[in-house]
Amino acid sequence: MGEASAVFLGAPGTYAKAKEFLAQYGASKVYVVESDDVVDYAVAPVAEVLAKLVIDVSPTAVLTAATAEAREAAARTAAKTESGLIWDAVALTPDLSATQGIFGGSTIVTSKVTKGTPIFVVRPNTTAPEVAPTTPVEENVDITISDSARSAKILDRVVEAKSGRPDLTEAQIVVSGGRGLGAAEHFALVEKLADTLGAAVGASRAATDAGWYPHQQQVGQTGKTVSPQLYVAVGISGAIQHRAGMQTSKTIVAINKDPEAPIFEFADYGVVGDLFNVVPQLTEAVEKRKG
Repeated sequence: MGEASAVFLGAPGTYAKAKEFLAQYGASKVYVVESDDVVDYAVAPVAEVLAKLVIDVSPTAVLTAATAEAREAAARTAAKTESGLIWDAVALTPDLSATQGIFGGSTIVTSKVTKGTPIFVVRPNTTAPEVAPTTPVEENVDITISDSARSAKILDRVVEAKSGRPDLTEAQIVVSGGRGLGAAEHFALVEKLADTLGAAVGASRAATDAGWYPHQQQVGQTGKTVSPQLYVAVGISGAIQHRAGMQTSKTIVAINKDPEAPIFEFADYGVVGDLFNVVPQLTEAVEKRKG
């Protein structure tokens, strides 16, 4: 698509921490916005900054990650600039065509924006980062945020306690458990396999609704969307709700005792068997291979 520019938005004095990272991964130019306005208010100021840059710079396209905040910022930017928006892209081509899942992820299509500046919301992990050192040109962007964009102020932030495992949406490997586990305590099997693989732990909606695992770890249409290199589904039937959140994973391994489970229709590898026998053996085999 051409040279990549980055947009940094943060509180005053925070750009210095990100500068080296952006230079390491190919940013030829960085538009720097250091302002309390972009961190003290909910999303709207970010969209105003992006819309100003789209109008002033006329980029070939705008890419954001598919996080909750960036999704909304992208949608607002598209509305402000009268541009087309493509959601949950998992691949892009030089001619700005995007591969995405629609209808709850049941259908994969190729889409293209026909109006304005194409704005893509890209699923994390769909492309492996490649080191491409640069010396970015830096441009400080001055913008006055409107009163309407400052109507929703953030009053407090709580830092979530880290488990030591990778973040679910950004993990290279995810191991998820479902209804087949039968009880909350059986998630220990999933956690042990995940820790052996250096993976994040996910859960199906049935498992989180039953209170077996935290809702923030739910993978699916009403939970989080993941695209890891490896997705291991343990005791998950593969209903469309769950499929929508993980079917773009590079390799899918399913473990289920029901040979007719829908997940086997799109899994790359399937193990038909009792997960209480299969998962411990798999964990042991991985530990031996690592040893």
